Formats: sequence, C-alpha cells, structure tokens
Amino acid sequence: MGGKDSTMSHSGAQGSIGSHPAMGLRAHKMYLFEFENFQGRMMECITECRNLCEKGFERIGSIRVECGPWVGYEQQNLSGEMFMLEKGEYPRWDTWSNSYRCDRFMSVRPVRMDTQDHKICLFECNNFEGRKMEVCDEDIPSLWSYGFQDRVASIQVTGGTWVGYQYPGYRGYQYVFECGVFKHWNEWGAHHPQIQSIRRVRDMQTHRRGCFEWTV
Repeated sequence: MGGKDSTMSHSGAQGSIGSHPAMGLRAHKMYLFEFENFQGRMMECITECRNLCEKGFERIGSIRVECGPWVGYEQQNLSGEMFMLEKGEYPRWDTWSNSYRCDRFMSVRPVRMDTQDHKICLFECNNFEGRKMEVCDEDIPSLWSYGFQDRVASIQVTGGTWVGYQYPGYRGYQYVFECGVFKHWNEWGAHHPQIQSIRRVRDMQTHRRGCFEWTV
C-alpha cells in the first residue's frame, strides 16, 4: 500500500475565509477540584502543570474550564492517556474520559489555537503514504461512513486543532492534533494506528464562524 495514493476529500465549509496568522496561546483558565462535584481543595490553572502531585493533589475529582481549551494527561509530564477539556463543567472523572478506563489526572496544559480554517489529512500508512482522506471544516463521527478505514498511521494538520478518537461517535482514547506533522502513530501517543472519528476544536475567541451564540 505504501506507493498507493488514493485521495478522498470532504469539506463542510460554506465559502472560504482568507488565511490568518497563528493566534497561539490566549487567555486560558481552569479550576481543578480535589473531589467530585467541585468539592474539596481547589487549584486555579492558567498555564501548564506537569505534576499535580507537587501541588498537593493526589487525585482530581472534578474540573471547571473557564477559558480553554486544555488537554489533561493520565500521567505526570504530559504523558499517558489524553483528555480534551473545552469550556464547561466536568463533575466527575467519567465526564472527561471517553475510554472509561482511567480515573487518573496528573498533568495538564493549554491547547494551542489559531484562526485558520480547519484542515487535516489522514493517511493509511506511515510517512504520509497509502490512502489519504482530507477533511476541511467538518466533523466526522465515523470514518467508515465516508468510505475510509479505521487505520490511520500518519497525519498532517495544516489548519486548526483537532481531536481524534479510537472509536466511532467520538468514543475511546482521545488524541489531540495541533498544527504540524505526525509521521507515525506513536508521535500522538497511540499504541495502535486506529482512529475512527475526528472533530474540530473551536472556541469563541478564535473561531466565531460555526459556533453557537446565545442572544437575548
């Protein structure tokens, strides 16, 4: 399959917005609580923390994200299973873990955002070879439903920030993809080249188009 270049393209964009400079990191703020339902000791985070144990937390029971997005990690030093945390409340561990396997949360960092239209290319094989699926400004709840297999071994992100999931319907292990290239699945922390759904990460600071706004 290495030399085959079968390309698929999907776009949910209505029209086009010109390219914009990277926004980088803007205001980020979240609150970590010792116990479920926002009880116990509380810690405010505005930047990355590589070891929550050093801050006196043996475990995190609930989370409130004021400005984001963030990515949490199962282990210290930003390693292990990932948890995508967008603005909102997470009253217990299974509200942020889609794998329902791990209730540990030991490190966290803000996610880098930019204002460019979302664009990601998924490749069947390492080093951007094999079948290719290009997605522009659209969420894909099932790669199979679009005629693409579940094997994703390398990825190129040229716009926006994305989350990939092990299973359809945004379930299972989560993988965060910021702008850049990933030649092998171990570069995004996976043990197998399996992704079956992907979605965009958006917030009102950087992506007003396509976000819901409440009006009175």
